[in-house]
Amino acid sequence: MRNCRVGLVGAGGVAQRHARVLTDFDDVELIGVTDVAPEAATALATRYGGRAYGDVAELLAAGPDAVYVCVPPFAHGPAEEAVIDAGVPMFVEKPVAVDLSTAERIADLIAQRGLLTAVGHHWRYLSVLDQVRELLADRPVRMVSGAWLDKVPPVAWWARRDRSGGPVVEQAAHVLDLIRALVGEVTEVTAYGNGTPPPVDGADIDSVTTAALRFANGAVGTLSAACVLGWKHRAGLEILADGLALSLREDGLLIRDADGERHVPADPEAARVAVDRAFVDAVRGVGDDVRVPYAEALGTQRLALAVADSARSGRTVRLVPAAAPMLSSGVTVNA
Repeated sequence: MRNCRVGLVGAGGVAQRHARVLTDFDDVELIGVTDVAPEAATALATRYGGRAYGDVAELLAAGPDAVYVCVPPFAHGPAEEAVIDAGVPMFVEKPVAVDLSTAERIADLIAQRGLLTAVGHHWRYLSVLDQVRELLADRPVRMVSGAWLDKVPPVAWWARRDRSGGPVVEQAAHVLDLIRALVGEVTEVTAYGNGTPPPVDGADIDSVTTAALRFANGAVGTLSAACVLGWKHRAGLEILADGLALSLREDGLLIRDADGERHVPADPEAARVAVDRAFVDAVRGVGDDVRVPYAEALGTQRLALAVADSARSGRTVRLVPAAAPMLSSGVTVNA
């Protein structure tokens, strides 16, 4: 293939990050961007190349080889449907939707078309994950504790449940995705929110959430999410196995076992580059390292929404195995 011609749907912060990474690749051409705010599309195109398009249809008419959908959680759906209908490989930023019905509909359409997709769970590309898997190869995980303790991001839609899904869906999804990758599938969730929104105009999300998780393989775990700070305090997970404690963050891995304690650094920016490199290589037919296609991201979406549903309802949520017939919600609830 000649240079991979990429179009962007969305011109916010995450789209700008992808534009910066993609335009550093010698084999990528950014042909343009579209956004509901035309001035934002123009600014991004002016900085990184290509042109601003009036809508998704105009962008697709320009003939991109791949499209990145980088829109807020509540805006997912129409853009993906248009890209799928055009048969163009698609990269979707997480979370893939604010609800499950939208994500399941898009997943079904992708499966019907056999479309190449990737989702922006870039933590799967952290350089230390191979070492984590080696350490856990002969030791089953007994317990995992995930956390995302942060601030309210400076975007108006984030503090509204119907726009972002809340901190678990919008932020802690990275942690939940890595928990699934390293520990396995969760079968049961019991979560609690404090019922108090952060002090932001129009906020209706819980400012803190905690959840207990039960895994199919017998492991147990917890997740904590908070947006009450003025800084990003901690995001990552702790894994306990027999004689082994692992602390994993974007910037590295702390290992404690019978040999003592050691730290293995990781570069968060390298993972953000790697997720784009893998997708572009797959589009060009020179690589096959897409670690989170849309169907895999759907599993993380189900888990994040199960935590959010349990916190909201005060009831335990049991997740139905993906291969089994599911209710429209994707979960069954046990009072």
